[in-house]
Amino acid sequence: MEDIWKERICAAALGKIFGYEPLYASGLISKLGSASAVFELSPKEADEALGPYSKYKGTINREMLENTGEELERLQGKGFRYIARTEQDFPPLLLECEDCPTGLYYRSISPPGEVFRERASVAIVGTRDISPYGRDWTRKIVDACAQSPARPLIVSGLAFGVDITAHLAALDSGLSTIAVLPCGIDEIYPTAHRSAAERIASSPGSAVVTDYPPGTSPVAFTFVRRNRIIAGLAGCTVLVESKANGGGLITCRLANSYGRDVFALPGRVDDVRSAGCNAIIRDGTAEAITGLSGLGEQLGLGRYAVRERPSFPRTVEAYYRSRTEASEVQDLILLAELIAGKRGIDLEELCYQSGRSYNEVVRLAMLLESDGFIAMDLMQRCTINERKS
Repeated sequence: MEDIWKERICAAALGKIFGYEPLYASGLISKLGSASAVFELSPKEADEALGPYSKYKGTINREMLENTGEELERLQGKGFRYIARTEQDFPPLLLECEDCPTGLYYRSISPPGEVFRERASVAIVGTRDISPYGRDWTRKIVDACAQSPARPLIVSGLAFGVDITAHLAALDSGLSTIAVLPCGIDEIYPTAHRSAAERIASSPGSAVVTDYPPGTSPVAFTFVRRNRIIAGLAGCTVLVESKANGGGLITCRLANSYGRDVFALPGRVDDVRSAGCNAIIRDGTAEAITGLSGLGEQLGLGRYAVRERPSFPRTVEAYYRSRTEASEVQDLILLAELIAGKRGIDLEELCYQSGRSYNEVVRLAMLLESDGFIAMDLMQRCTINERKS
């Protein structure tokens, strides 16, 4: 046990020294066999191993080791843990990547052998500015994964939009999920997702992870570098929505460089949120997702029949059939069909399309909202509540 603890301290120390250039640490560990062996070198031997002109000269020292050991003890007292890349339970897919980190800080109620075990895994990424179309399809993709015999781990970055939708959909479907942070494990970013992070960390087989040491704040570069962990943890990556230069494209390029399959959800040619997806499908970097039928086989989860949920109008009909008059049920079905046909439709357009008065449309829309079927924003635009549908 002491040897494992020592190895973790040494790996974490190397991560702090070479974190932004993990190839240095990988080279030393590969050459010497362990992180501990690196710190067993004399100062002269360490400098020789780094090369005569290395900017890291003098950094492999006893002080760094002692400070890191104290830091890991404090983290352990707060419920955080660390796993070194040389440990048996380290994620096997991540270990295949040449820029693999020296280890991962993580928070979970499950042991590392359960969280990081070898199993099917899918990264689902995309824009923060998610559309109703993107949110709907993110949940459909996760739901299809949950129906597969493999029941994969879902990996994403806890960000607004596609990421958080994928995490919550996974938990709702009974799948494990890993959220990869762009900051130290002692922070949650964005802070608005603190409760979601708590839910992930307290769900069996799930975890919040990062390779950044405590105290690292989220800045532009940490997001970019974080993406390699998302891509490395997953057997394939799915891009749901992305602008022409979205961060999700970086994750897809990294996944492609690791020899992993990449998929993208196509969208309208004039929708900026689908520009990135359409581009990587066009250039052959990604395979298009064209429907739920056969999606599991596409993602390497096996061949099985995906059971699609009842349509939104049929769900509304089933709910209100015994609760209200037949004529009102038909009006509610009509509104449900219009909302399902045009995500984000506003009340004025609903009036025009349905031929009903404004007061009647407002009353029916408020009924659908109060019963959890739709949500209305400040502009009175209506979107389907996927959990209810």
